[in-house]
Amino acid sequence: MTDSVQGYDIIGDVHGCAAQLEALLADLSYETASSTSEYRHQDRQAIFVGDLIDRGDEQLEVLRIVKGMVDAGSAQIVMGNHEFNALAYDTEWPVGSGKYLRAHDDPDSPWSVKNAKQHAAFLEQVTGTDRRRYLEWFKTIPLWLDLGDLRVVHACWHQDSIDIVETQCGSRTPFAEIDHLVAASDEGHPLYLAIETLLKGPEVSLVNHGQRKYLDKDGIPRGNARMRWWNSDAVTLRDFAEMGGNFTTEAGGPYPPLPDLDLSGNDLSYVYPPGVPVFYGHYWRQGSPEHLQDWTDYTACVDFSAVKGGTLMAYRWSGETRINPDHYVPLVS
Repeated sequence: MTDSVQGYDIIGDVHGCAAQLEALLADLSYETASSTSEYRHQDRQAIFVGDLIDRGDEQLEVLRIVKGMVDAGSAQIVMGNHEFNALAYDTEWPVGSGKYLRAHDDPDSPWSVKNAKQHAAFLEQVTGTDRRRYLEWFKTIPLWLDLGDLRVVHACWHQDSIDIVETQCGSRTPFAEIDHLVAASDEGHPLYLAIETLLKGPEVSLVNHGQRKYLDKDGIPRGNARMRWWNSDAVTLRDFAEMGGNFTTEAGGPYPPLPDLDLSGNDLSYVYPPGVPVFYGHYWRQGSPEHLQDWTDYTACVDFSAVKGGTLMAYRWSGETRINPDHYVPLVS
């Protein structure tokens, strides 16, 4: 930390919830000066884990607040998958082809329909010069922050993926160059998996371990499950795979519990080792931070489903070397 910054307040996925954000900032003692509209704290700095947009009703106001704080130096931010998706959705490639890096004009494609539905609120609320301004800002947002005594990333801290981005792009803010955005959207390019891992999290194959596919919340068949990369004690498929309670099989009916299949002989490079605390969002937690007993002393999720009936959450970090659940600050206003 710098001499002027005595601690960081890491704030979870906002998703267009401006009223909640302003209330949480007030609870954290951030104030606006009479001469400016930017929120500031006397000796602390906010860090946003990305996913400012999509879903909520106040996306333009959220962007105004957060960009203002970042520009003023009272906050930092890392890119979320929704900011990345917005850039890919907006980028026609090849130029003049009428096709986009993130499909949205093919009614016969379930992915195209899903993408359009997911992004519709942003397109409706953030228009014209505002949209262009914020999309250009998204290109300048770093994929991760390594502040020495703590780290921040949207979905997963994975050193191999970070190394690939730095080797391929020479920067943790690669998307100012369209070629990097194109490469990150190409499943055959090394950058694709690296970006997917950092912004959306790694996955473990169910099918390759003898399990059936499931239908996600949008009805799309999937053969992979999100990996609990934060669980350094994981050994079995059930330990590694994060399966939502509402998933069903393709044939209908609830998806059965996964077996305790030993995966200890597999490549476990995604698992985060004990060491520097890392903060992340993305995973739509529910309930209270006491659920941290299921995670580790060195990894803390700050996404508590603000736009899905949960609350906007922050973690107030002041130099501790291990995560302390008592340092979570939920919105109480």
